[in-house]
Amino acid sequence: MKDKKGKIGNIIGYILGYILDLLLILITILIIIGIYYITQIKILKNEYANIFGYTFFEVATGSMSNTIEIGDVVIVKVTKDVEKNEIIVYKDGNNFVTHRLIENNGEKLVAKGDANNSEDKPITKEQILGRVICIIPKLGIWRKIFLSPEIIGLILIFMVLLGIVLQITSNNSDKVEEKK
Repeated sequence: MKDKKGKIGNIIGYILGYILDLLLILITILIIIGIYYITQIKILKNEYANIFGYTFFEVATGSMSNTIEIGDVVIVKVTKDVEKNEIIVYKDGNNFVTHRLIENNGEKLVAKGDANNSEDKPITKEQILGRVICIIPKLGIWRKIFLSPEIIGLILIFMVLLGIVLQITSNNSDKVEEKK
């Protein structure tokens, strides 16, 4: 009976260790992306972070409601090659606007928010940043929560404590095996 418990404990420890490794890899990737993003925006003073031809924005207004909501994050393929009815991101003054392209006849490009009654003023191809390829609902809210320094600190503390517990559990299992 004790032998079964030891094996089950080893299996659970292995699974938890594997999950912890995956979490560490995921958090490391997110931290690297975060550092790159902060470097691009804050230090290099770029208007957006270009990561292998893609960037992302959190939607701040309801002009695209029912398609894209406030707090959603859009992933954008950086390109000037856009077609009618695609959702695009373009630069308007100091702001990036995410709207649907409703007219594209080469020279004249017109966009409109799905929830707006009127179209935007015409834009040029030079103003276009790219087209939306993915909408991640409410990620902006979670980003604010999980990227706050307090939460990052708690996650790191939890992971260290979990690693210590797994190490102690693993050592105790090995000692029980050696005694037999």
